[in-house]
Amino acid sequence: MRGVGKPFFVYILRCSDGSYYVGHTDDLEARLGQHHEGRGSGYTSKRLPVVLAWHQEFETRSTALEMERKLKGWTRAKKEALIEGRFNDLCVLSSRSAEGRALRDALLRKAPQGERE
Repeated sequence: MRGVGKPFFVYILRCSDGSYYVGHTDDLEARLGQHHEGRGSGYTSKRLPVVLAWHQEFETRSTALEMERKLKGWTRAKKEALIEGRFNDLCVLSSRSAEGRALRDALLRKAPQGERE
């Protein structure tokens, strides 16, 4: 997906407490280094170690930032479906129909107690 300029990345980190952190950067390797050293953000510095769970490349900062904002608004279940590549589940988890909500609720009931957000 490389354009003419430098690519940007959106990423999800899994923190030591099981929570997720979403961010974007133009240098993924350097940014991960900052997170690992406790300099990445206040949130991750208190939840070390962190592990890169997912990332995607974007051509512009604006598209990366737009995706970051979307992901930050997602539920834990949707983030995990993305991380695990369960794209069909993403559709169900995003559904606003009564049927979609029922399927989403059924999937969430299967999740271990500590993993529901």
